[in-house]
Amino acid sequence: MASLLAERGAVVVDADALAHEAIGPGGAAYGPVIERFGPAIVDGGGSIDRRALADLVFADPDALADLEALVHPVVLDAIDRRLAAEGATDHVVVVVIPLLVEVGWDGADRVVVVDTPEDVAVRRLMERRGMAEDDVRRRLAAQADRSTRLARADHVVTNDGTLEDLRRRVDALWEALVGSGRASGR
Repeated sequence: MASLLAERGAVVVDADALAHEAIGPGGAAYGPVIERFGPAIVDGGGSIDRRALADLVFADPDALADLEALVHPVVLDAIDRRLAAEGATDHVVVVVIPLLVEVGWDGADRVVVVDTPEDVAVRRLMERRGMAEDDVRRRLAAQADRSTRLARADHVVTNDGTLEDLRRRVDALWEALVGSGRASGR
């Protein structure tokens, strides 16, 4: 959905991309993550093997909490710096934070939740990422539940159909956001 908003002129700040930078070689969380989880998570090229790391943390809630404690502050700091760089503009800035509720970030004027029924989300992740159903469900279970996410929303965009359905819904959202200084998406 963020790419559809970018097509309409939004400035997009993506927490997942910032997290990848944070754990990449030279990133602020790279060394601490390796120190915590060991050299077995490093691939032959010196990068953190995200799949190996995910296998560890989604099997152990304490390990997941440790990873989040190492990465989330780095990502939130990067988001704050990017927003400060935007300054006082008339841009719609969309901060995509899939774990908005979990990290407790409150830097948005408005929060947009992209709501997808669980069965649709599971099917899509299995198809797009080649993940096993139990892996997908374990990851979803580690996130805030649907009602908690929806309670945080100022706007809800349902993503349960075709790309054209989503485009129409994003058009309506864009109309609601134009003139806003910041929006946060999930």
